[in-house]
Amino acid sequence: MIRITDAISIDESELEESFVRASGPGGQNVNKLSTAVQLRFDMRRSPNLPGDMRVRAERLAGRRLTKDGVIVLIAQRHRTQERNRADALERLVALLQEAAVRPTPRRATRPTRASRERRIDAKKRRGDVKRLRKPDSD
Repeated sequence: MIRITDAISIDESELEESFVRASGPGGQNVNKLSTAVQLRFDMRRSPNLPGDMRVRAERLAGRRLTKDGVIVLIAQRHRTQERNRADALERLVALLQEAAVRPTPRRATRPTRASRERRIDAKKRRGDVKRLRKPDSD
């Protein structure tokens, strides 16, 4: 089990890894070894994720989310498969941990009477300054 929060964890069997060849520089090594990792996690079918967390995770995933609700992470920063696997898993856990945090709802507030009066006074002063700039129309 991969722990996301104290109450939420996902089973390793829900993750699907495939190894592909990494792009970019690397000399002969890049042409021979499949070191890049493509990690897939089917969020919509996961029984361990609460519904509200799933919605936030879909929003956070952005382009990494397929139409079927599968998060696809590609890790190819490192030269070895093991480090790329760990990197992809860390990124998935970080995304799900961020989605697990419930946003605090905004509490509606009203301006105080003093702040409203200060705003009106400032507007009046500004209007007076502009009025004094105008030439007399007598």
